Parts: sequence; C-alpha cells; structure tokens
Amino acid sequence: MSKYTNGSSHRNIDRIESISRSPYLNQGTTAPHSIRNALHTSGLMPFAVESVDQQKKRALAQLRSKNTDLEKYIFLAWLRNTNVSLFYRIVIGELEEITPLIYTPTVGTACLEYSHISPFLAPPGIPDGLYLSLNDLPNLTQIIKTYRPYPYDDTLTPQIAVITDGSRILGLGDLGVNGMGIPVGKLQLYVAAAGIDPRRTLPITLDLGTNNEKNLKDEFYLGLRSKRVDDDQFYSFVDAVMKSLLKVYPELLIQFEDFSSEHAFDLLSKYRENTFCFNDDIQGTGAVVLSGFINAVKLVEKDVHPTRHRLLFFGAGSAGVGVAKQLLEFFKVEHGMSEEEAKRLVWLVDTKGLVTLDRGDNLAKHKVYFARDDNDGNQFKTLEEVIEYVKPTALIGLSSTGGVFNEKIINRMAELNKNPIIFPLSNPRVNAECTFEDAMKGTDNRVIFASGTAFPEYTVPETGKTKYPGQGNNMYIFPGLGLGAILAKPKVITDKQIYISASALSTSLTEEEKSLELLYPVVSRIRHVSAQVAAAVIVETVEEGLARDKQIIEMVQKDIEVLKTRKGKEWDNLVKFVQENMWDPDSEKFFNTEELLSKSKM
Repeated sequence: MSKYTNGSSHRNIDRIESISRSPYLNQGTTAPHSIRNALHTSGLMPFAVESVDQQKKRALAQLRSKNTDLEKYIFLAWLRNTNVSLFYRIVIGELEEITPLIYTPTVGTACLEYSHISPFLAPPGIPDGLYLSLNDLPNLTQIIKTYRPYPYDDTLTPQIAVITDGSRILGLGDLGVNGMGIPVGKLQLYVAAAGIDPRRTLPITLDLGTNNEKNLKDEFYLGLRSKRVDDDQFYSFVDAVMKSLLKVYPELLIQFEDFSSEHAFDLLSKYRENTFCFNDDIQGTGAVVLSGFINAVKLVEKDVHPTRHRLLFFGAGSAGVGVAKQLLEFFKVEHGMSEEEAKRLVWLVDTKGLVTLDRGDNLAKHKVYFARDDNDGNQFKTLEEVIEYVKPTALIGLSSTGGVFNEKIINRMAELNKNPIIFPLSNPRVNAECTFEDAMKGTDNRVIFASGTAFPEYTVPETGKTKYPGQGNNMYIFPGLGLGAILAKPKVITDKQIYISASALSTSLTEEEKSLELLYPVVSRIRHVSAQVAAAVIVETVEEGLARDKQIIEMVQKDIEVLKTRKGKEWDNLVKFVQENMWDPDSEKFFNTEELLSKSKM
C-alpha cells in the first residue's frame, strides 16, 4: 500500500481522489510513477514518463493541426480545464500566437457559438465559470460558496472576479449567457500576463435574460429564455450579487466587463467610491489608449504642440467616453490644463453625427459631458462633415463599424496632418474601423497607428522597410493594475491609479522599441511590463493613503519619493518583489502535490 494511503480513512481517500482529478495538479504524462502510485492512477495512462517539453510539443502540434480558430479555442479550453500547468506554459511561451485564440478576436466567435460549444469545453464537474441567474436570487450566497473548482484546498479564496451580464459583448451586442467567454478570457490574461494564481480567479456571468431574438429562438441556447429585466430588477439583482460576493470574499477585487453603456457607467458610479472595483471597458480601455496616445504625442511633438491637438472620437458609447475622459487626464496632469480647457479638445460623433447640446434629441447621460455648445446651431451628420469642421489631429474609432475609416477619410487625415494619429480600436477585427495596411497606404506611410485588434506588420514597397502597428490591447493595463491592487489592497481603485498605470506603461518601452517608433512594448515582454505597471500602482496606493497591506506600506513609504521616479535600485527592488509574487506554471512551489499527499497520510 502507498505510504500516502496507509489506513482506511474515507476522508483521506476522498482527498486523494480529489487531488488525482484536479485539473490544476494534473501532470498528465509527465507525472512520475511514484505520484501515479500514490494517486492510484497507475494503469490509467501509458507507461512512459515524458518531459514537459515533449508534452508541450505534442499539444502545440495538435493545436496547429486544427483548421479553424474556433476549433483551436475549443482545444485550448479543454486543455485549460484538464491540465492547467501545461495550458499556461503554452500561453506564456507562445503568447503572440495564443492570445488571439483565447481572447480577441477568436473569443468573439466563441461567444456567438457558446451555447453550441459549452458542453465540450470541459469534462463533467469542471465549471467554466459561475452562472448566476435571476432565479438564484434567494440562494446567491450559498451558490457563491459552493463554487469551488479546486476543492482539494479550502485556503485558496478568489482574489479577483470578472463579471458580465452579456449585454454588450465586444462589438457583437447582447449575447446573454453566451458572454461567459469574456470573463473566462480576461482572467486567462490576468494569469498569463500578470501571474495571478488561476485558482484565485472567479469568472461570473449574470443571466438576466436576453433581447437577442436569435438566441431566444436557438434550440441550443443555454440561458434564460426571456427578455431582459427592467432597470429596477437589474440594479436590485446586481446589488444582491455584490453584497453576497463581498460577504463571502471581503477582499475580492471586482472587474465589471461588457455591460451595456448606461448600466456600465451607472454601476461604476454607484460602487467605485466604496467598493474595491473598476470597469475595464471604461477605465482599462481608456488607460491603454492614453498610454499609446502619450507616446504618439511625443512622436509628433515637433509639428503639433500637445495642447493644440484636436481629438475626434467616432463612437460615443461607454468605451468611447471612457477613453476620452482618460485622455483629458494627460492634458490636465502633464500640461496643466484645466478640465474645461482639456474638454474643449474633444469632439464626439455617434450614429446621428456630432454630439451637441442643441441637436434636438435626448442625449444619453454619459454623452452630455462632451456635448459641444460652440457649434453656433450648426449640426454635422456625417463623419466627413465633422472632419471638415473639426480638422482633427487624431481620429479615434470605438464604433464597432468595420471599415468606416475609408480611403477618403484616411486621405483627408493625411492632408490635414504631417503624421495623422489614427486609432481604430473596435474589436473584433471585422469591426475595426480600418486596417493598418489601409492606414499606411492612405497616408503615404506617415500614420501613427494603434488598433484594438492585432494587425500584421506592413512592408513599405518603395523602401522595403517594415513598419509595426501598435495594438492598444487592454492586456497591457488590466493585468498589472489588478496585480498591483491585489498586492497593495487599496480600499478603492481611483482615477489617479488608473492614470498612473497608463503612465507606467508609456514609460516601459525599451530603447530598441523607441527606435522602431513603437507605441506599446512587444507582447513577449508582457509579464515584465505588468510588473512595472503593478509596481507603479502600488506606489500610488501608498501615496494616496489607501493601501491596506502592511508589508507594502512599510516597503514603499520610506522610499516613496524615489519610487515615484520609477528609477534606481529602489524601483528595481519593488519590481522584483512584484515578480516574486507572480504565479508561474514552471515554479514547483505552486504545484505542491507531494505536500498535499503528505497531509493525507493516516
């Protein structure tokens, strides 16, 4: 009999069984025979014991043999839900290849098909996330307590939850319960990019119905087959969920994701002053675009003084307004402009044209802030008309209208500016306002470009020089922001913390990246970049007096003025501290199978 199972305790046998079935601890074909014997899994797999490299090579071969990205998504989801360490070794090691498969753009397709593929993403008993429906209202707290994907260790409580109601998934609209792919995908990036322990992540989808007729008529749709509830029921249910979550996990960081624009702003406004939370669509998107914009401004500073920019936003939803508000902070903090002065640099365009106070329609609350009152009664209905009126230095798209920045628009931006700043930020790729190639060709290769989705590099035909597009991917911000917040435990996430995360990202470029005129670091450096962003957020939480972690406060306070410069050995030591607190699939300390088995000795 194995040394780990000497005796007859049913409790310990059950514990061994739960360890043997854990997707987190599963080593697959790399498990040595001693572990297989202890777990009673000998004979349940072929005899050979492989290296991690062999295991990874086989998995990648299988992945690359799939014909479509959706098939690859399904394969990777199954891998994540059966062998966590192997999955994240592949994600981290092949980040540029895998990220588009587990998040945008493929996650959009996966969400559209979620009810059709959901049963095939994980083995029985392994939840892909936590579903909370209106029918669960009386039992929310118990359901939250019961959600334990890794039941062998009761000490590991969630540190971060990503929560959606599926009402505005990417640019795809109301997908209802099919939106689960978004919190699942976001949390995978928290793990891969910032080293959040996957056992301490909590993806949540609120099922409050859907107004999507296609879903309601789909025989395979897995959510409530009813129209969405009214606002009173919506806010009451969300409030009940928040109270239950924080009752069970008082220190949980909550990220709101892909709620409809009005609800997104209202929820952030309601909870941000008293709850450890943020909204990535509003604040994270704004921060990552701000970082790219800061570096874009530096590139064109010889021709356009920073305070002379004119920013035209095409798309006035939660993301568009959130980005615009973040950009205001740059002009206020770095260039001493008042809020009103900075606001005058921004124009919004929605489906009805330029957003003005006297347009004659009932403006949504979040649009009023930027609505113009200096248009002398003139209304501009098309993007072309607005460009002629504003003469923008920067054109930023968050409209989910694919190709709307057409050749005529791009050419005009090139006529108006030596180096036009064009940021088509909508996801997925089919919704991007233009491609990098279109922007390069339409501006004689002079564009300063960043997109929300990945585009291939472009080779200038005349010179053979390769130009690289910027990708304003939220992955550069939210993982580091989340990690820094989890470590420092501030009472709330403030605007200044968001701004600092963007500023830290903008200064994280290497000299080589600067020489290539990149707006963002290369993706392969994401974990180091996230550590720098997290360190900057930690310093800011201490500066604001909001940090609650005593070790962090003691470490940062004595050197805070030096740390704010993000230079010197003190800064390097803080970044190193952050890195030491990042989960790593190659670190044995996070996979303590032997220790857990020892606890099961009789």
